Amino acid sequence: MPDDWKSLYPFASHEMRLDALRYHYLDEGAGPTLLMVHGNPTWSFYWRNLVTAFRDRFRVVVPDHIGCGLSDKPQDYNYRLDQHIENLVRLIEHLDLRNITLLVHDWGGAIGLGAAMRVPQRVSRLVLFNTGAFPPPFIPLRIRVCRTPVFGTLAVRGLNLFARAALTMAVCDRRRMTPPVRAGLLAPYDCWAHRVAIQRFVADIPMTRRHPTWQTLEAIEGGLPSLAEKPTMMIWGMRDWCFTPACLERLLESFRNARVHRLDDAGHYVIEDAHERIVPLVEAFLTENPVPERQST
Repeated sequence: MPDDWKSLYPFASHEMRLDALRYHYLDEGAGPTLLMVHGNPTWSFYWRNLVTAFRDRFRVVVPDHIGCGLSDKPQDYNYRLDQHIENLVRLIEHLDLRNITLLVHDWGGAIGLGAAMRVPQRVSRLVLFNTGAFPPPFIPLRIRVCRTPVFGTLAVRGLNLFARAALTMAVCDRRRMTPPVRAGLLAPYDCWAHRVAIQRFVADIPMTRRHPTWQTLEAIEGGLPSLAEKPTMMIWGMRDWCFTPACLERLLESFRNARVHRLDDAGHYVIEDAHERIVPLVEAFLTENPVPERQST
């Protein structure tokens, strides 16, 4: 696998110990905090263009969930949504982050918004990209296939098909998926053992109320109105087959005052498809909704 992707990720690594595990994160720049939370099967690399755009005047913190990116990838671990939320809260408190602008994508929405509900006094603004924070209204067939006991395991962990398929299925402009970008998105998931979290995220999508994460997601959705007064912006790739426009509309039921930008020519990896347009949108939102500059570090 080429190492050209490393030139796209010119950031210093930091880590926090979660018990015996390495929890990797980026911590770039200084100023008001932007906390960026990825989903599955991405990692902090997904946020690279926004990190580069804002680190000259903001403090940009981007964790890799346990099992993802440059964090440890234990084989015997509780990879449930509630655990990822707890880990993120511990990072926020460890770094004493305040006046946070929370940017989330995919599973990062449930993780990030779940964390925001536990420490609401630390979160000031929200930016949501193609995500959900409720029990899934449907599960696409191509994801359901990855949940089957034998074929799904071989496909996700053996052939890395979940992450590889996303390189084409999650974008509209496939020219964006240059060899270095493809290599970067796949780099941490280079063997069976390193793909454990990808599979466990897929398995954690609840299909029925009996699944423990259904209750977690139901509680998060029920708590969304408690965050609704915070300035919120939603940027949505409208050609997303997973977090479809219907998911955007469902979130808007809780965030009725959110500013919404619908990108008709972008898919699920909306930042890959449209980061040049997204950076000025986020810039304008941050300027129009300032937070106190004093930060604790």
